[in-house]
Amino acid sequence: MCGIFAYIGQRNCPPLLHDGLKRLEYRGYDSAGIAAMKVKGGEITCIKASGKVSSLDLLQFAQDTYHIGISHTRWATHGAPTQINAHPHLNTDGTIALVHNGIIENYRALKEILLKKGITLKSETDSEVIVHLISEMYKGDIAEAVYAALQDIEGAYGIAVITSHEPDKIVGIRKGSPLIVGIGNGESFLASDAASIIPHTKNVLYLEDGEMVTLRGDEYTVTKKNSGALRKEIVTLTMDASAVEKKGFDYFMQKEIFEQPETIFNTMRGRILHDRATVKLDGLNLSENEMRNVRKICIVACGTSWHAGLVGEYLLENLSGVPVEVDYASEFTHRNLIPEVDTLYLCISQSGETADTLGALREISAKGAAVYGIVNTVGSTIARETKGGIFLHAGPEIGVASTKAFTSQVIALILLSLKFGRLRTISYIEGMRVISALEKIPEQALRILKSAGEVQKIAKTYFTEGNALYLGRAYNYPVALEGALKLKEISYIHAEGYPAAEMKHGPIALIDKKMPVVVIATKSDIYPKVISNIQEVKARSGRVIAIASEGDTELEKYCDAVIHVPETIDCLSPVLNVIPLQLLAYYAAVSRGLDVDQPRNLAKSVTVE
Repeated sequence: MCGIFAYIGQRNCPPLLHDGLKRLEYRGYDSAGIAAMKVKGGEITCIKASGKVSSLDLLQFAQDTYHIGISHTRWATHGAPTQINAHPHLNTDGTIALVHNGIIENYRALKEILLKKGITLKSETDSEVIVHLISEMYKGDIAEAVYAALQDIEGAYGIAVITSHEPDKIVGIRKGSPLIVGIGNGESFLASDAASIIPHTKNVLYLEDGEMVTLRGDEYTVTKKNSGALRKEIVTLTMDASAVEKKGFDYFMQKEIFEQPETIFNTMRGRILHDRATVKLDGLNLSENEMRNVRKICIVACGTSWHAGLVGEYLLENLSGVPVEVDYASEFTHRNLIPEVDTLYLCISQSGETADTLGALREISAKGAAVYGIVNTVGSTIARETKGGIFLHAGPEIGVASTKAFTSQVIALILLSLKFGRLRTISYIEGMRVISALEKIPEQALRILKSAGEVQKIAKTYFTEGNALYLGRAYNYPVALEGALKLKEISYIHAEGYPAAEMKHGPIALIDKKMPVVVIATKSDIYPKVISNIQEVKARSGRVIAIASEGDTELEKYCDAVIHVPETIDCLSPVLNVIPLQLLAYYAAVSRGLDVDQPRNLAKSVTVE
């Protein structure tokens, strides 16, 4: 993995491919490459480089015009991030080129077969095996050769292939790794992400698992083995090209943190019913009677989305009385799932392509249970394969470290909890109390962001060492986990999040005068207990940075630094309290001179297990 962009048409494509890769850089990668050829025939020209897309030298394409090409940004899974291991990969005589997202699980066995046939493999990757298998199967039809080669392959893939034998076509096929076809005027595109297509066309179609597309100019044919040609719906993207630009900010992550007043509002916009003190969630495709019959909710997610799910556990149980279980998707798929009657299964994913979450979704579906989703990306695989769900409407999230998606996920879970609660346990007055507080959140988020300069000073002062501890209780325990994750992801400072009361069961041994301890201490029923936890840290010379409610002067007696946030009701506090933690991580990384948008070893959309 990580990014694919391909083109066929009348334009000279190497610059287009290079620009497409630049638009995929946010996904995270360690090497890149381009393969192109003239549509009237000729050999395939291929360039590859370790490092950034900017390292690719397009001078090799300067002497001719190339109308067909494939390109790739790689995030290393098999083999180091070297030029040889970068994609595209070519067969022995250089007549077939391939780019691949995913993992081939049985590549070692296939490699041994190829070696016994005398075929030399140049790279350490699993992907190179595929191009040689296709070459072995090629009998004059590249699509048939791809089909034949994939019969022996186990794993996940999104593949784009060209051959000099048939210089007027690109073949793409997917299984577990997304591919999108863009239909332009006399030209076509194939990509793993709409971000690279949107500057050229908004007309796209999404391939499902097992579907193959053959592109010729603006003509396309979608087939499935043993099913013949398929009719696919062309979807019009609503995304604007400017949505994937920085708009004056230094980093996408910075822009997305500052977009949160707007994205929070967009997630709740049009969904609140004041007259009934509830919300409408039409896309969920659940009737009110079906909601009343739900006896348990199981949330499945990964990373930041899992943290949002933990907040959702508190929300749903406290507001509606429905028992909730939250699972890591990567572990869920290895359990012997026994679907329970009247259980609602809910998958959360920003991209809608997270491989572990998609695997869990399919396992649940295979056992006969219905699955619903909370996703940000319209048209994503999870959005298409769930029975219904809630779209976040947060816009494209480009920064690898998720920010605005988290707050929108929590808002979506608040809406869901309010809906369930009004059908079960919450009075009209309590429902209106939640709605009233909810509608203030966008403006309150804006107020926090206006004090970003103060947070920047704290980050520079306290986050100079290699470790940090984040503490929170109840609704804000998952926020502590998320704050620690953000710091780890982009500043490379080792950080751990804990329930504040658990500190004395081990982590307290780490506290010394160098250790910054971030404590979420906004006003709540357990505020006195959090004060006690802070005093325990100070008694061991720890440096405490507190997130406190506006007007709270008590904490200044015990803490080294205090970041104030507007006061809200307890169940909504995670949305506001996480914003200064995002800023702390961002400014800590910037002060260390790190690439905030492309942290090492991380990919935006994890499409392999």
